[in-house]
Amino acid sequence: MSSEATRGYDRDDTRELFRLLRETGDEQYRERLSELHLPLVRYLAKRFADRGEPLEDLVQVGSVGLMKAIDRFDLEREVKFSTYATPTIVGEIKRYFRDSGWSVRVPRRLQELSLRLGKATARLRQDLGRSPTVAELAAELGVSEDEAIEAYDASLAYSTGSLDAKVGTSEDGATLGEMLGDEDARLDQMEYFASIAPAVADLDEREQRIIYLRFFQAMTQSQIAEELGISQMHVSRQLTRTLRFLRARQDDPDATF
Repeated sequence: MSSEATRGYDRDDTRELFRLLRETGDEQYRERLSELHLPLVRYLAKRFADRGEPLEDLVQVGSVGLMKAIDRFDLEREVKFSTYATPTIVGEIKRYFRDSGWSVRVPRRLQELSLRLGKATARLRQDLGRSPTVAELAAELGVSEDEAIEAYDASLAYSTGSLDAKVGTSEDGATLGEMLGDEDARLDQMEYFASIAPAVADLDEREQRIIYLRFFQAMTQSQIAEELGISQMHVSRQLTRTLRFLRARQDDPDATF
């Protein structure tokens, strides 16, 4: 991951703040975790910055995903928080593009709250020198965080764009619809991949190569055998042995062949 995404914190800082948050429930630790990982949110939001929405709006949406990840993170899992949070943040941004693409009838209560939200956002950004968090906006408005998020979503309901609109100035450029991808099913597996990474690191180079070709390149055993210049039977035996080892390490980190 880019140094831009991880600037300002390290894993020990993060785990200590999570420990204090879980033990005390003090919101200052939750806010500190949010501040430390805001560069990660900005880094991920920049991936979507060419889709016609202001970067700061995408950062605010991504921050909602960050707060959800903070609330759900389990310290017992040997996974970096940034690895765990990334799918949640990206999913929140993608959901924003999906759900805000159509005009809807907004209740007057939300219309009024969304107007107040816009003014409060500008006021707090000037006072704080940065974009306010959802918690800060909710406190400023005297509403719950869910209501603040609902009002923010409502403020986007009037702005729609065509999926056939060209991205950029070139007539041959892709349309917005072509740029919107599907959910990557592998995102749900990131935590699992991270948990087996130490075991994979203990494999030799050929074993790692076979695992990569089979499960990341979706190659058949015959194709792998041809790629490596060995027999298909050898590939089959190696896969069986390697997968047995990885499963054993999942159950017992000290397991060996």
